[in-house]
Amino acid sequence: MAKTAENLAALRIETPPVTLREIALDRMRRAIIGGLFEPGERLVERTLCDQLGVSRSVIREVIRHLEAEGLVEMLAKQGPIVARLSWDDARQIYEIRAALESTAVADCARVADDDIKAKLRTALDELDRTSKQNSPPGILDATTEFYRVIFETSGHNIAWDIVSRLNGRISRLRVMTLSTANRTTSGPAQIRKIFAAIAQNDPGAAAEACRAHVAAAAGIAEALLAGAK
Repeated sequence: MAKTAENLAALRIETPPVTLREIALDRMRRAIIGGLFEPGERLVERTLCDQLGVSRSVIREVIRHLEAEGLVEMLAKQGPIVARLSWDDARQIYEIRAALESTAVADCARVADDDIKAKLRTALDELDRTSKQNSPPGILDATTEFYRVIFETSGHNIAWDIVSRLNGRISRLRVMTLSTANRTTSGPAQIRKIFAAIAQNDPGAAAEACRAHVAAAAGIAEALLAGAK
């Protein structure tokens, strides 16, 4: 058979299959972010194998990945535990977010066209829907999609890679702040201000709204974590 472009194109896997490891990793990540496993709790391989229905080798891979994401830490003579959150760590994450996100939203506002604005509006509508349902997983997914579009549009691919590496810890902080009074209302309202500035193609207002949103979340986290060791 001749090697035609059509034949070669047929080889391409457009939607790679999700592996068992990826499924287990996603379940464990969401369980830690959602608080099913509490900070400082030991993660026992045998128990996790039974709970997830996977082999010990899969669990070990998952734990290594979660350790790289900062969601798990290894303690001598104890093994893996759910990483604890401290205000010092959270403060640094918020500082990184403020710097990277404010620059990205400003650049997005400069170039956003009707198609980009429609994508952001769709993510915001989903954020509103999941906020009204008080669904932290849905809120996290919608928020992540909103920022993904912004970083992709602004061309800040390296910055998005950094944010993605921190996303597990960012999500833990988001879930923690969502548990406080009115945060499921005030958070989306602040994100809508970011969108409104992007919709007006106003970089300065977009960056200012973004910094205000991050600062508000940081203030809540500080109140909750400042005394933690």
